[in-house]
Amino acid sequence: MTFLLDPFSTAFMLRALVGGVLVAVLCGVVGTWVVVRGMAFLGEAMAHGVLPGVALAALLGLPAVLGAAVSAAVMTAGVGLVTRRSRVSPDTAIGLLYVAMLSVGVVIVSRSRSFATDLTAVLFGDVLAVDQGDLVFIAVAVVVGVVVTAAFHRPFVALAFDPRVASTSGLRPGLAHVVLVGLVTLVVVASYQAVGSLLVVGLLIAPAVAAAQWTRRIPTTMAAAALVGALAVLVGLLVSWHASTAAGASIAACAVALAGLSAAARAVVGDRASSASTSDATAGATASALVDSVAAHPAPDRPTLDFAPAARQEATPHS
Repeated sequence: MTFLLDPFSTAFMLRALVGGVLVAVLCGVVGTWVVVRGMAFLGEAMAHGVLPGVALAALLGLPAVLGAAVSAAVMTAGVGLVTRRSRVSPDTAIGLLYVAMLSVGVVIVSRSRSFATDLTAVLFGDVLAVDQGDLVFIAVAVVVGVVVTAAFHRPFVALAFDPRVASTSGLRPGLAHVVLVGLVTLVVVASYQAVGSLLVVGLLIAPAVAAAQWTRRIPTTMAAAALVGALAVLVGLLVSWHASTAAGASIAACAVALAGLSAAARAVVGDRASSASTSDATAGATASALVDSVAAHPAPDRPTLDFAPAARQEATPHS
């Protein structure tokens, strides 16, 4: 037990655990819809899109969260504008803006020779440096994310399966898409301090992928994804403590590993279930064939033993 408990006897590791679990809950809720809608590339683009805002905020002495929020808002508005005003597909627009925002961020960083350490923290996170203020901010983001997701559950479901039906039903799929993009932005802004802008995609997607192997209902998948993400945070922090590795990268790697293990376990269970059903079907077919054979070829009559007393023969007179 000391292997598990000793690392969290320190205040900074305990704060890292609480902050990481809060991030896992937020990523599990929003990440489920990201996986259902196939928006993983948008999440990655948003993660890179916060770099210019964070860099400018650091150079100007402003809060990094403010810069990340402004940069993500610009990215979101740019994707919507390019998609509506041109024939470019949403994926293409996201790719173009992703490269543009990342380039602008690198240019801003290159103007400061003393920015290398801060850039590493932005890209890969520093969950061990999470303080009380960060925990409050992440907790507020979790509450907002859960409330908004619950309020837009029906529009999200309709948007995921048939946008035309959502439109004719008055569920406003356009607004639902904008809200979902806003939730992804919220996740990126709230999580980059813990796991960094590059690794937040791991917690956003991997736990949802792992949970989706075993669940079929959206709320159940969200809950399972949050649990998988929390387990990834716990294991990642333990690995970081005992192996002296980067905490954010260890958490993201554990999340991806859990997704792989979940998929492998599901494949094994599926193969066994398929083999069992095939064996049952074969046994049933064999039994049915035997019954049909017996019915078609009845057994021949067999001699029976008669234990009844033999009838006495009448005596005949002797001549």
